[in-house]
Amino acid sequence: MKLRESGVFSGNLGELERKTLKRKKVLATLKVLWSVIEDITKEISPEDAANLISEEMKEVMQKDAARTEDVVAYNIIPLDSLSTTNLIVTFPEVRAAVSSLQYHRDLPRLPTTISVPDARNSDMLDLLHCVFGFQKDNVSNQREHIVHLLANEQSRLGKLPGNEPKIDEGAVHVVFSKSLDNYIKWCNYLPLRPVWNNVESLTKEKKLLYVCLYYLIWGEAANVRFLPEGLCYIFHHLARELEVIMQKQTAEPAGSCISNDGVSFLDQVIYPLYEIVAAEAGNNDNGRAAHSAWRNYDDFNEFFWSEKCFQLGWPWKLSNPFFSKPIRKEQGLISRNHHYGKTSFVEHRTFLHLYHSFHRLWMFLLLMFQGLTIIAFNNGNFDTNTVLELLSLGPTYIIMEFIESVLDILMMYGAYSTSRGSAITRVIWRFCWFTAASLVICYLYIKALQDGVQSAPFKIYVVVISAYAGFQLIISLLMSIPCCRGFTNACYSWSFVRLAKWMHQEHNYVGRGLNERPLDYIKYVAFWLVIFAAKFSFTYFLQIKPLVEPTRLIISFKGLQYQWHDFVSKNNHNAITILFLWAPVASIYLLDIHVFYTIMSAIVGFLLGARDRLGEIRSVEAVHRFFEKFPEVFMDKLHVAVPKRKQLLSSGQNAELNKLDASRFAPFWNEIVKNLREEDYISNTELDLLLMPKNIGGLPIVQWPLFLLASKVFLAKDIAVDCNDSQDELWLRISKDEYMQYAVEECFHSIKYILSSILDKEGHLWVQRIFDGIQESISKNNIQSDIHFSKLPNVIAKLVAVAGILKETESADMKKGAVNAIQDLYEVVHHEVLFVDLSANIDDWSQINRARAEGRLFSNLKWPNEPGLKDMIKRLHSLLTIKESAANVPKNLEASRRLQFFTNSLFMQMPVARPVSEMLSFSVFTPYYSETVLYSIAELQKKNEDGISTLFYLQKIYPDEWKNFLTRINRDENAADTELFSSANDILELRLWASYRGQTLARTVRGMMYYRKALMLQTYLERMHSEGSRICI
Repeated sequence: MKLRESGVFSGNLGELERKTLKRKKVLATLKVLWSVIEDITKEISPEDAANLISEEMKEVMQKDAARTEDVVAYNIIPLDSLSTTNLIVTFPEVRAAVSSLQYHRDLPRLPTTISVPDARNSDMLDLLHCVFGFQKDNVSNQREHIVHLLANEQSRLGKLPGNEPKIDEGAVHVVFSKSLDNYIKWCNYLPLRPVWNNVESLTKEKKLLYVCLYYLIWGEAANVRFLPEGLCYIFHHLARELEVIMQKQTAEPAGSCISNDGVSFLDQVIYPLYEIVAAEAGNNDNGRAAHSAWRNYDDFNEFFWSEKCFQLGWPWKLSNPFFSKPIRKEQGLISRNHHYGKTSFVEHRTFLHLYHSFHRLWMFLLLMFQGLTIIAFNNGNFDTNTVLELLSLGPTYIIMEFIESVLDILMMYGAYSTSRGSAITRVIWRFCWFTAASLVICYLYIKALQDGVQSAPFKIYVVVISAYAGFQLIISLLMSIPCCRGFTNACYSWSFVRLAKWMHQEHNYVGRGLNERPLDYIKYVAFWLVIFAAKFSFTYFLQIKPLVEPTRLIISFKGLQYQWHDFVSKNNHNAITILFLWAPVASIYLLDIHVFYTIMSAIVGFLLGARDRLGEIRSVEAVHRFFEKFPEVFMDKLHVAVPKRKQLLSSGQNAELNKLDASRFAPFWNEIVKNLREEDYISNTELDLLLMPKNIGGLPIVQWPLFLLASKVFLAKDIAVDCNDSQDELWLRISKDEYMQYAVEECFHSIKYILSSILDKEGHLWVQRIFDGIQESISKNNIQSDIHFSKLPNVIAKLVAVAGILKETESADMKKGAVNAIQDLYEVVHHEVLFVDLSANIDDWSQINRARAEGRLFSNLKWPNEPGLKDMIKRLHSLLTIKESAANVPKNLEASRRLQFFTNSLFMQMPVARPVSEMLSFSVFTPYYSETVLYSIAELQKKNEDGISTLFYLQKIYPDEWKNFLTRINRDENAADTELFSSANDILELRLWASYRGQTLARTVRGMMYYRKALMLQTYLERMHSEGSRICI
């Protein structure tokens, strides 16, 4: 039971299922036994019954029998069963959410045929289950779903006071608004009055009732969920039916859901729609059929974007052509006489899409090229002749719009019978408008060229072009600028605004509210203005202008003799030659915008990345260099606020603050490193180097991972031995490498702490006097004269011997060896390295010398069995023995990439961290269809035509990871593959190792589970400073 209640599930799903079935049988047997005992005790006197079974045993058996209901399936919150160990049911937010759904007096009575589990009271979902016939499991799932939504929203508003908490009105309204947001938008779009008259007049209970109804519809909709506006249509009619039933004394089934077998929402509402969707999907010839030959989800959903959808009636009018199934002819083609066509769009595969889809870009580029060419041929002078030629842009623009309108008519072929009338009217209107406009504007411009700028046709042409350009500019601004677009959307009910927007673009349901912020729009416009300025400057000065004179010269040539004289040069001003002269320029002109865009994007991306510090960590060396900053930025970005940290920060206690940050960062870092080891990206040695101490011990400094401090002690020793300068110069040379300084300080404090912990009485006093003398020497700047640095290697050797013995398991021989090693250290320190002034503390030194003479100075040694002290000794031993640099740790590229990604994310801008209990709920989905997730042993051993198996290939591709894997499962690295098959656990580990490297979906699932690990770790960190806090994952 503890396994089931705690939510900790084994990876062996078969074993879990077996245990669950066994548990159900046991509990069912207990219930039967209790009923038998009850019947037996009724037939005898109370005195005999008391002698037969004690009251205590009776209570135990009664509780066990009552737990039979606990076998009811649930996801996270056991609402339909009694639970004594799942603490989530005790949270105030959960209890408030559950109580808010309970039955109230405004609801009609439930029929006596409706049964409710003893573990809970009847609620709104029981009413909806009775009225519409939703499936039982769907009702249970959505009950838990809605409780989660309400509890999560309430947790963000704050804690609930009192023993009987009530859900806040604000939490209910937020859940209601988010859940029914699409339905409200759908009603506003059609336009259609929602089932309620005014949202403000809705009570909290009524809002929850609508939320429950919507989620029950969604939960039982199957593939119809892909028709969100279809669900809005269903909800609209079911809610109206519910309003009628709410006026009655006793709940009764809804007329739209009554079937021959009772009440079934699935059979009467969902199945007819699902059936036609499935029939159309089955008619696509596995994706090979033409797009126009069958209806997809978009076609079905777009049908509900117009008031025409109400022709389907309620209950469904299955005679409507919308529900007509496709019928195949003998040749396998669809019989269009019985086929309901596409809704609003039919895909036609044609090269004309190259122009039709990007017509605005083509128009803009062509008009700019024409304008720049005209200016260049007029030598940059803006006189009357130049202006007249520039006005030729009008006919060019209107002709290109006419071409676009013709393509609109062609591309819509196949959807005219089912498209909305406004869409068809708009296409025809644009064609007629641009046809007439093209004729009129071209005629006026030709007449203006013939009659001059003082003629009436010219003036009319200027007025027409100016009016049209002004109107288009105003409409474009209203439709493009965010603040103006919001205003036009708000005024959409006005006929003039609706007509103007309709002329400019088709008004669709999707994408209506996608408005960027004004600042983002300004940045976007400025970005493209810079690109266009660079492009057109390049085009004008380096492409068009240099060709002006050669073009004039070629045109001026008369009587040139070509091989094809009559075809090429007769009375055509050498047009073909000019064409070949300008063709490369025009081609480059159309393509170089991508070059300018790429360059500008790289520049802007670099500046934005530098501002947001996206590339702060780009290598393993950068991880080493910036590591000491990680705890601080981790606490600032990823950790909830800690009151103690704010106090230390305000008081300027930097040492304590750094140690606090390191103690909170260490568990997070270590968990990442341990995961890398579990996934075999690093070895055991690298794991020891990468792990960071907890920093919660008695040392007054921050302890950094060994991979930062490796070999630093020996480098510092060499500097000290070779240095003849003053104490300050020596420390300055060591401090140039911050991690060398940290290594020296940690060794100093660790040696003092370890020796003080294991020695007693005179031995402890000796340690105290030695280190006091060293610190006094440092304070007086006499370190060079008081310590013989040339003998430091001897001290290090003796310390290595002491640490090497102390890190082992306690025994009599080990203890004796440790005492001898410390005595050797005593001799080296006193006779070779340190000059000790005995006059300062003569009594203490007399006591120490007396104990040494009697042989009891170090005899009372306490063996370090405490885990924290033992880890410190092992760490000191590593600091004093590792001579190789760890600059390339970790060696594996994937491990390096992950560490770089994590550490780099610490410097990015992100919202303020909130506690886990206040986080937004989220779900993770991954597409899956008939693919291998976990390799089987047979698949791993199967060889291809070259005789290479999948396992052999992976071993050769990832040799270091394979070696780490064998080490992890305690196998020799030269072991044969067949040796791994002797253990079931090794077989599973092998399959996982191979699948994580050969199957993308396996890595995806593992990555999804990282979320759970991260949340659990964050919860642990929060509880470190907030004991007793309620955290729900």
